[in-house]
Amino acid sequence: MQIDDTIIERMEFLAKLCLSEEERERAGKEIEKILSYVEKLNELDTDGVEPLVHILPEENVFREDIVTNGDGRDAALSGAPLQRDGQYVVPKTV
Repeated sequence: MQIDDTIIERMEFLAKLCLSEEERERAGKEIEKILSYVEKLNELDTDGVEPLVHILPEENVFREDIVTNGDGRDAALSGAPLQRDGQYVVPKTV
């Protein structure tokens, strides 16, 4: 695929860039290289190959959400100077 000035200008607009003429030429050449590599990858036979989601075989491990150590509220409130209804009582700040 040949990258011409209209494609480069469109990409500049979409990416909100302002390239110099030299940068446009370099970008066009680099994009052509990328596209030629993608075309080479398209030649590979990938029939029967499952898509790879993650490189390591990971599975979600679901477990019951069971409290094993309690909430510790009584122990936390034991050192509070003032408490009411299971909460700290602090001075009004506003």
